[in-house]
Amino acid sequence: MKVYIGADHRGYKLKEKLFQWLVDGKYSVEDYGAYELDVSDDYVVYAEKVASVVSKVDNRRGVLLCGSGVGVDVVANKFDGVRASVGKSADQVKAGRRDDDMNVLVLAAEFTGVEEAKEMLKAFLETKFDQKSRHKRRLEDIKRIEANN
Repeated sequence: MKVYIGADHRGYKLKEKLFQWLVDGKYSVEDYGAYELDVSDDYVVYAEKVASVVSKVDNRRGVLLCGSGVGVDVVANKFDGVRASVGKSADQVKAGRRDDDMNVLVLAAEFTGVEEAKEMLKAFLETKFDQKSRHKRRLEDIKRIEANN
């Protein structure tokens, strides 16, 4: 599984720490920026880059960070096939992976500590979609909605 990560200036410092943690953990990870702290950058750029690549191939995961998490979450969910959600706890992230096959973890950098972020990221990467028929049915309904909008 490949992991794609991106953040604006408000998520930059936490992204840098998480990127290194992923690399040290032997994950295949690609950094989509920001590559330096630029207080005038826009979260839309990084959310679009990550969501566009996650939306094209199964078994790709994205991680997006901005100050509140809301901006990148809104942008990512504009892409068909992307199921992004703001992580609030490791247990909530596990439920999102297990029940909804969440493929983009959004972190609110200004409200999330490094260790908490690592716990959520670990849950996101290690929890598998449970394949229950009701959960598959719901994902099919989402695809139908995407195709008709």
